[in-house]
Amino acid sequence: METTTNIPKYTLNAEEEKKEILRQYRGLLRVLKPKLKPGNKEMLRIAFEMAAEAHKTMRRKSGEPYILHPLAVAKICVEEIGLGVRSTLCALLHDTVEDTDITLEDIQREFGSEVAKIVDGLTKISTVMDTNSTQQAENFKKILLTLTDDPRVILIKLADRLHNMRTLDSMKREKQLKISSETVYVYAPLAHRMGLYNIKTELEDLAMKYMEPDTYKYIAQKLSDTKRERTKYINDFIRPIREKLEKSGFDFEIYGRPKSIHSIWNKMKKKGVAFEEVYDLFAIRILVNSAVEKEKEECWKVYSVITDEYTPSPERLRDWLSNPKSNGYEALHTTVMGPQGKWVEVQIRTMRMNEIAEKGLAAHWKYKEGKDDESRFDKWFHQIREALGNQDSSSIDFLQDFKTSFLAEEIYVYTPKGEVKMLPIGATALDFAFSVHTAVGSNCIGAKVNHKLVPISHKLRSGDQIEIITSAKQKPNIEWLNFVVTSKAKSKIKDTLKEEKRKVAEDGKYILSRKLEGMGAAMSHSNQEELAAFYKVNSTLDLLYDIAIKKIDLKELKEFIVAGDKLVHPKPVKPVIPEEKTVVDITARPYNKKDAELIIFGESSDKIQYTLANCCKPIPGDDVFGFVTTGEGLKIHRTNCPNAARLLANYGHRVVKTKWAKNKEISFLTGLKIIGLDDVGVIHKITNLISGEMKFNISAMTIEAREGIFEGNVKIFVHDKDELDELVQRLIALPGIERVDRYDTE
Repeated sequence: METTTNIPKYTLNAEEEKKEILRQYRGLLRVLKPKLKPGNKEMLRIAFEMAAEAHKTMRRKSGEPYILHPLAVAKICVEEIGLGVRSTLCALLHDTVEDTDITLEDIQREFGSEVAKIVDGLTKISTVMDTNSTQQAENFKKILLTLTDDPRVILIKLADRLHNMRTLDSMKREKQLKISSETVYVYAPLAHRMGLYNIKTELEDLAMKYMEPDTYKYIAQKLSDTKRERTKYINDFIRPIREKLEKSGFDFEIYGRPKSIHSIWNKMKKKGVAFEEVYDLFAIRILVNSAVEKEKEECWKVYSVITDEYTPSPERLRDWLSNPKSNGYEALHTTVMGPQGKWVEVQIRTMRMNEIAEKGLAAHWKYKEGKDDESRFDKWFHQIREALGNQDSSSIDFLQDFKTSFLAEEIYVYTPKGEVKMLPIGATALDFAFSVHTAVGSNCIGAKVNHKLVPISHKLRSGDQIEIITSAKQKPNIEWLNFVVTSKAKSKIKDTLKEEKRKVAEDGKYILSRKLEGMGAAMSHSNQEELAAFYKVNSTLDLLYDIAIKKIDLKELKEFIVAGDKLVHPKPVKPVIPEEKTVVDITARPYNKKDAELIIFGESSDKIQYTLANCCKPIPGDDVFGFVTTGEGLKIHRTNCPNAARLLANYGHRVVKTKWAKNKEISFLTGLKIIGLDDVGVIHKITNLISGEMKFNISAMTIEAREGIFEGNVKIFVHDKDELDELVQRLIALPGIERVDRYDTE
């Protein structure tokens, strides 16, 4: 298992370096060979020499020459994504415009406008994603604009991110966290949406390696320990199927492959089971070599051979042959009961489908050439362009909406005439109404799903047929924002509400202008801003709206003095100080960037005021980061906190490196959930261990027993994670105890 370290591991001398660079370049040409046309080699050499010359004085954090990075990215583009010569040129040059003296004009002159445009897109993205500004989400919009211009930009960017993740060891810890969160939050879902499953799973696994190193190592170790028995099981499972398929004359490949560490961890969390109980640690894949017109038929034949041998689970059949996913994925998935009472997932697809599953978008285009049908990809790009057209939404909202609207799995639903519409999982009847037309959405009062009347908030399922019921009297209200997940519906509802608000605010404007006139003050923007700050509302629009609906009655205006035509309040407005504080150090000073490296919790010499985040309740020894909030100072979160990926990805510049100091004076409240067999004396054993033997203070304890199983919740004060881990180990060792899980106390 690799360990994370910040020491450069690179030790080649200049001569060896040159050889290594040439070796990598030749390796790139080798994988490109089938795609090379006359004159390509020459262009590639020019691009390589241009990049090598431009980056010659630069080194990566590991100490290696920088040019090795563009070479590696280009190789990923060709080998793992299936891109061609033009994309290789762009990958070689992707960092030159941003980091060196080479200009976009130089690239255009040498390689033409198409390559220059892609490099420009890549430059925009990197100045975007690696900045320390709150602009990250704003930048994400730019990325998507480039994506819809030329999707190769995003594919090369994914290759760039994959190589950075593979070489993240030499980075500082906070950089590792920031880059990993961004990867999990934006890039892995994008890779999935582009149909690049292998890259998506590798990105998730690598991010987990840095964000949850202990769990990652634990699962990797378990996988390695169980490899032999898994291989034996796969072989036993495959043998009878292979024989039957050979007998039926199929041309096929069959093999088992392990699930990714990240997906195993997700299963463990979602189902609340231990590693040993995750039944589908691997999937069996069958690839059929079939003519395009016979693909469907042959996949179903293979399905019937498998289900003759093993009993399938009816709920677990996924038919993406009839309805491919919008990222082009086609396959048949089923879960069957294998030997020894174990469930096994089987994936059936043809060689063509497999290439699309592995290479996503690039393969999709290869097979699409010559066909003029608008693919699901094109529809998806069209929807993104539409969402980007709405410039009004705040960027952070946009990023959140984008994730739920465009990166989620989708469902297929039907209009009354039988047209298929694709919506993200979690979409409601109201989302469907807006997807039909803005006016239909705005006037929607209900729907009939499969001919049954349902409210607008009804969540849709794949296969539903929906008819929308409208009324001219209906109009959107703020509640509606809780019922929709698609970006289109959200932005249209917000637009309408804003418009309504503006109309009402006109009355407020009139009332305020009369009052100000009477005082001799101007109805200026700065005066409105002053009053908005005084009444603690978010904007001047809110101020005028609240005046109109009589929420603000302006009697405090008499406290203001008019200087010239400006309003001035004699007492400066005090900011509201949040009440909830778990501050360890009373002698706090304001947060200073210089302290970023120094924060050590619990040492009075450091005098930094911090709060423990309520969402994840860290205790000393947890892997944590500090987050500078607005108005509440420094908050400490665990790196595996449910909000961590969002905070680190959107506000990376506010993250502060943090570590714990040993301090036995301070105790932290945490909770344990204990599940086991309801045996005589079991409660006594638990309390005796916690407070008697290990001397922990119990803050609260509840026990519920039902049908021979008990579930206990214990809140205790501990000094640090080591103590907690020891307690968990000793509790699990007690007879009859099945599981012990930490939870975050309220």
